[in-house]
Amino acid sequence: MAPKKVALSWSGGKDSCMAMDKLARKGYEIACLVTTVPKEIGRTFGHGERTEAIMAQANALGIPVAFIACTFDTYTADYEARLKELATEFGFDAIAFGDLFLQEHRDWGMGVAEAVGIEALYPLWMAPGDTLAALRTFVDSGYRAIVIRTSDRVFAESWLGRELGVSFYEDISSLGPAVCPMGEGGEYHTFVYDGPLFRRPVQFSKGAVVQLETTKRLEIVLG
Repeated sequence: MAPKKVALSWSGGKDSCMAMDKLARKGYEIACLVTTVPKEIGRTFGHGERTEAIMAQANALGIPVAFIACTFDTYTADYEARLKELATEFGFDAIAFGDLFLQEHRDWGMGVAEAVGIEALYPLWMAPGDTLAALRTFVDSGYRAIVIRTSDRVFAESWLGRELGVSFYEDISSLGPAVCPMGEGGEYHTFVYDGPLFRRPVQFSKGAVVQLETTKRLEIVLG
């Protein structure tokens, strides 16, 4: 029987990468990556990343990426309309999300999938208390990622650009229960650039640090 085709909501970070890996291990075929780009910003909705960086990831993975242009006011309607078109174009009958435990995010994704007439998958869904173990799973997975965005409330600028390795795992473990080790509360975001499903690494360097309203962002410079 042919593998089930799914679209994957793709932020460029570790959670969507872990979802992709888990789906692949279960025999699913990733038909395309789906990334939202609000018209008001011109960068990805999830992490504020440039679309060129997402395209570089998709090319390194050998998976097509589809950008969904949307506005804040009509986000859900724009998403549903474009997702319906993509389901026909790529022939998928499910969309997977990398959410971990935030129920309102899951409810939104399931509502979107129902409106489009496809299934919503949450391959990483877990209890909040399981997030430290999930981070260790990523650290040991062979995928490589760096921190590209941090909350001023939680982290000093020195956390930007850090590899998600053993030292990162140990340091974030020491911060206590107020900080989600996986950053599900927006504490930090990441950029994945290599790993088992990548055909080649994404070549990049670390650019300038940009201060935003409540967060700092490390720019990714391709090449």
